[in-house]
Amino acid sequence: MTSSRRIRALVGALLSCALAAGLGLATASPAAAGQVMRAADPSVIRVGSTYVSVQSAGGGLVVRQASSTEGLAGAEGRQVWADSAGLGEVWAPEIVRDGGRYYIYFAAGRGAAHRMYVISSDQADQGYGGATKLTLPEDKWAIDGALFTFEGQRWFVWSGWEGDTDVEQNLYLARMNSPTEPTGPRYVISQPRESWERVVGNPFINEGPEPVMDPNGQLHIAYSANGSWSDQYCVADLRLRKGGDPTYVWDWYKSNGCLFGSHRETMMQGWDPTLYVDGPGHHSFVLLDGDIATSPPAGPRFPSMFHAVAKGTPYAWENRHWYTGTFTWWGETTYRRSGVPGAETDTGWSLKYFE
Repeated sequence: MTSSRRIRALVGALLSCALAAGLGLATASPAAAGQVMRAADPSVIRVGSTYVSVQSAGGGLVVRQASSTEGLAGAEGRQVWADSAGLGEVWAPEIVRDGGRYYIYFAAGRGAAHRMYVISSDQADQGYGGATKLTLPEDKWAIDGALFTFEGQRWFVWSGWEGDTDVEQNLYLARMNSPTEPTGPRYVISQPRESWERVVGNPFINEGPEPVMDPNGQLHIAYSANGSWSDQYCVADLRLRKGGDPTYVWDWYKSNGCLFGSHRETMMQGWDPTLYVDGPGHHSFVLLDGDIATSPPAGPRFPSMFHAVAKGTPYAWENRHWYTGTFTWWGETTYRRSGVPGAETDTGWSLKYFE
């Protein structure tokens, strides 16, 4: 990402050592805190016993494969797509496996021209063809898109503008007929209107949406708020009420603060700020095939990846690293709201993140 974006832009049981080794987890420490490599916007899935990542690098997309998340840094990076057509800045790719085929979604463009594109292959690190622009409804500025399937329906979630100017970044949802074919209108599901997600702006942002399904079968969209150029960057949560309509904005309940961040004053009550990193955000749930149907049950911690800047280091995009962390489901958590349609409270599973 470039500087242009600055302007626009209960508890889990302790894992045994054997389980931690099997999942390829890193335990945070003051010296390392799970730091993997210098990069931003991680997207990592597990395919069998192999971890597959994709990142934007060198004007294209690079895929790595390793037997653990920590091993990704030393794995060979294979370029699977290059911007030979001069689309522009290539941002935040997301990889998923659908029907045995790999799909990588990414944003490309310059300024207001950023749109979502997709490439696909039957192999993780080779065989991808040319990029196809996703025909998202209304064809507005769009970044950070992710495909997922919920209750038998494919969906696409992304961060975008309501119109043609950079007023704020909202989260939108659209149905998909296939991994490459959007259908129907787009629906706004979140806007950055809470005080804790408006600490740093111009614009104020909701971005980096990551779908996951809780032990109750309810859909969550965890996302990043506040400017990514600031250590106020953090992860928050949207929880769809049980039986709710994903396209109806008031069926979504928002966490009452950051769930993963480095400033106590913006954290949801009962959630603690980070110890070793500043501004954690744009994270990746490390799920089997990237499929939310494989989301973890209640109890143990499961792997996640996120980018952040080590404490004591100047907060700048060039100082961001990928980190290996963990997350667990946290039950009986109430999200509250007022002055909008529907019940003022919703109680269910939330998320706790660990460095």
